[in-house]
Order: sequence, then C-alpha cells, then structure tokens
Amino acid sequence: MTTLATQTAASSRTNRAIAPALIALILGCGLLFTAGFAWPSALHNATHDTRHALGLPCH
Repeated sequence: MTTLATQTAASSRTNRAIAPALIALILGCGLLFTAGFAWPSALHNATHDTRHALGLPCH
C-alpha cells in the first residue's frame, strides 16, 4: 500500500513538472519562429519601441 502511494505521489509531481516545461517550450519555439521569420525592419522597430518604453538607451 505504501509503495502505491509513493508511486502515485511521484507520478503526480512529475506531471506537475512537465506542464510548465511544455508551456515554456511552446512559447520559446513561438518566439524563435516569430523572430526568425519576421522582417528585419519589423524586429528593429519592435525592439526600438520597447527600449524607449522601458527608458533604456538605444543609440
């Protein structure tokens, strides 16, 4: 009985650890492909505007 409870607890922890990793993987791939296929001027403008919004120097 204790072994079954231990296996169930370990399986539950593993499932909870997989979900955030899978979400991070999907978001990371989306960001990579979005940046990879975007026009260079669109990427520059997006980062330029973000830098100004955060108050960071850009030039």
